[in-house]
Amino acid sequence: MIPHHLKAFEKPSLQLNIDDFMKIGVFDHLDTRDIELAQFYDDRLELVRAYDQWGFHAYHVAEHHFTPLGLSPSPSVYLSAIAQKTQRILFGPLVYTLPLYHPLRLADEICMLDQMSKGRLQLGIGRGVSPFEVGYFGVDHAESQSIYLESFEVLMQSLTQSVVNHQGEHFQFTEVPIVLKPFQKPHPPLWYGVGHPEGVDWCVLNRVHAVVNGPLERVKLITDRFRERWQEMQDPDASMSLIGTSRHVIVSESEHEAQELGQFAYEKWYSSFMHLFEVHQSKPQFNAFPASFKEASAAGLIAVGKPADVLERLMDEIKRSGVNYLLARFAFGDLTLAQSLQSTRLFAKYIMPTLEQLNP
Repeated sequence: MIPHHLKAFEKPSLQLNIDDFMKIGVFDHLDTRDIELAQFYDDRLELVRAYDQWGFHAYHVAEHHFTPLGLSPSPSVYLSAIAQKTQRILFGPLVYTLPLYHPLRLADEICMLDQMSKGRLQLGIGRGVSPFEVGYFGVDHAESQSIYLESFEVLMQSLTQSVVNHQGEHFQFTEVPIVLKPFQKPHPPLWYGVGHPEGVDWCVLNRVHAVVNGPLERVKLITDRFRERWQEMQDPDASMSLIGTSRHVIVSESEHEAQELGQFAYEKWYSSFMHLFEVHQSKPQFNAFPASFKEASAAGLIAVGKPADVLERLMDEIKRSGVNYLLARFAFGDLTLAQSLQSTRLFAKYIMPTLEQLNP
């Protein structure tokens, strides 16, 4: 979480925030499937091209290390392929795990991605949720918060100024000349994962787009505070920053098929989600996801079924949660490329047009 005393910075362009209607994007862990890794990447690139063609607004990818939960440990490498394979869809990490990067090097990668995509990069930043993953790199999780905050300050300097000067506990720079600049000014729009209501104020003050996961009650608590702070701290005539949540989604013309696919795919994804915790005989400090498909469905964390049923469910959840951005997960667990493409196509044809007309 970024402390409240961290000074506000120059506001980015709100590229996603073109009006007050609902936006639909995609979130992707790139969790493992039982196929060759080269084929896995080929399949995913084909799927992202479909997201682009069918009009999704943004594609967000997680960063994880040494776990089957995430096979994109270097988001910049993966996203450089996305930049070349797509034309319109916005994309970015959700999030770059800042304690694992040298901030000057990361700033260069961000500028390259933003320039190569002509300003489609969405910049997610965070501390990283897994103590095991940062620990494998020799980063003490107890120190990762201070490293993250310092890295963020250097990163913002690098993206917005011509010279970087910084004297801190973890980084020291004197008169570093900056050559690369991002396409978007002053920098790509920022994204942040909000886990607690206290993190809302910083997001609102700096017009940072936010994503929160979990059951509807938890999401609503944070979106309520987000809207309250927006009214207090922003121009009431300005479109509010996006605050979204992600849901596993499977759409099929057969209810039975959707349920069957959902159960096996979700439970395989959950096994990947818990892998490192089980290796270390530990549990997440906060786990928004139940182990079983049935419990996840009852909690509103996964929507599966025929198009009309999924639409009805998602419309109800959007209304109750207060989000203005929905991130669907179409590829997870052991779903094949064909199954994810079918689900995405049905969603784009029969569900997304109605959701995009909502004014939450």
